[in-house]
Amino acid sequence: MNLKEIQDLIKFVAKSGIGKVEIEQEDFKITIQAAKKEKAEKQVIVQPAATAAMPAPTPQVTTPAATPQQVAESKKEESTDDAKYITIKSPMIGTFYRSPSPDKPPFVSVGDTIKEGDTICIIEAMKLFNEIEAEVSGKIVKVLVDDATPVEYDQPLFLVDPS
Repeated sequence: MNLKEIQDLIKFVAKSGIGKVEIEQEDFKITIQAAKKEKAEKQVIVQPAATAAMPAPTPQVTTPAATPQQVAESKKEESTDDAKYITIKSPMIGTFYRSPSPDKPPFVSVGDTIKEGDTICIIEAMKLFNEIEAEVSGKIVKVLVDDATPVEYDQPLFLVDPS
C-alpha cells in the first residue's frame, strides 16, 4: 500500500464517520482510528506484520482533521446550494464504479439526463457487481464519489436536478 492509498483511506474514514478501520496484509498492518470528539485529529498507525526475523516497530503519523466549526460551515454552504437537488444514495456497502469496465465510458456523467430505471453505476460487494438503477428522473448535476473508491450504505453518490 503506497502513501497515496493511505491518504485516500484517511480521507474516506474522515468523511464517512467510521470509528476504526484495520487492514492487514502479509507484509504490513494499518489501523486508522477516528480521534475522540474532544480531539480534532485522526491517528494512523502503520506497522510491518510480525515476522520471526524482524520486530514490529510502530511509527505513528498524525494528521489534523477539520474543526467542528469548519465542518458546520462547509455543510451549511453545501446545503444551501444543493437543497433543490435530489440525492441518489448508495443502497449498500462496497466499491463504487462509474463504468462497466475500465475501457468503457461511464454510465452517466455531469449534464446527462437520466430516467427512472437507468443504470447509473456499479457497486461491487463481496465480488458481486451490482448495477444501481436511478430511482428518479432528471439531470446529473454532480458526481459525489470518485471511481473505484469504497462507499458506505446511504452515502450520497449523485446529485440530480429533477426539473
